[in-house]
Amino acid sequence: MRRITIGLMAALLITGLGWWLASERDPMPQGPLVLAAASMQSALDEVAAIWTAQGHPPPVLSYAASSAIARQAMAGARADLLITADRDWMDRAEAAGVVIEGSRADLVANRIVLVAPRGSTIALDLVPGAPLASALGEGRLAMADPDAVPAGRYGKAALTRLNLWQAVELRVARAENVRAALALVERGAAPLGVVYATDAAQSDAVRVVATFDASLHPPIRYPVALLTAGEREGAAFRKFLTEPQAQAVFARHGFARP
Repeated sequence: MRRITIGLMAALLITGLGWWLASERDPMPQGPLVLAAASMQSALDEVAAIWTAQGHPPPVLSYAASSAIARQAMAGARADLLITADRDWMDRAEAAGVVIEGSRADLVANRIVLVAPRGSTIALDLVPGAPLASALGEGRLAMADPDAVPAGRYGKAALTRLNLWQAVELRVARAENVRAALALVERGAAPLGVVYATDAAQSDAVRVVATFDASLHPPIRYPVALLTAGEREGAAFRKFLTEPQAQAVFARHGFARP
């Protein structure tokens, strides 16, 4: 029995050593790690699937608010690509020295809209002095955090230009990102919300009450850039994101060319 046990252990060691040597000679290829704004999720997941189907290693996609992913990049996260939902957070990452010079470009554009639960009968025109506070009733206005998250900042800028911000500021339900704000409206926890047009288009549980005029807020652009801490090949995937096949997917999800 002892001889059998020793022999079995030796065989396992040899097998394990062989596997280790093989993995050292031919390591499994890894796709780029991408830090992306939460509002990119549906479209970017589809683009990544097309990329992988063409024989490339699948990219690892990590979604969160632009403020969160930019801070991760600036803290030295070993990611290859950064895609934010506004230029400001990319500017901060660039100023921190974590963006590869010359790799930045605007990828897509977006709009912001006012949404309500699908069964809601709220009707409202987004004009100066509109009765937005009254339309909320006893409820709150769902928004991504207007102090940190791009979608919230765009919404605050637009509402300020319409002279509506002061009336609703204390009634804002601040969400960690735009998808979380959308979820509040989908569940009926908020009667109205400000989200990206692309997020509203992906949801069967909300309807668009009105679209904010683009002149009311800074242009909504999503810059993409390579990060200096990257360890995998991200340049090829970044290039693919700008090509017609990927751009067609973004357009189908409601994004526009910048």
